[in-house]
Amino acid sequence: MNRRTAGHTDWCGRDHRCGLGEHRSDEIVVDVAGHGRAVLVRVRTAAGREHAEVRVRVALASGEIAARRQLVGLLGDMRQAVTRAAIAARPRPRRAER
Repeated sequence: MNRRTAGHTDWCGRDHRCGLGEHRSDEIVVDVAGHGRAVLVRVRTAAGREHAEVRVRVALASGEIAARRQLVGLLGDMRQAVTRAAIAARPRPRRAER
């Protein structure tokens, strides 16, 4: 068994968060008082796959139209962030040797 597939990782919270074969880091919280909050947790599944789990809470405008605009913008931003992370995770093509 190696450290990448068994046992706790260096970043693992090593407590009740680890269970069912998963390892979970401590929460990283970004709090903008009165406006929003984001919580990030690094997760390694029982299969060894690693993920970032992100929860976001944003204060919405009181008017329905403005709130819907905020939600559309938030979803667009989330899509862009997920796409950017997925692209960064792809292996780069090897350059041909000369």
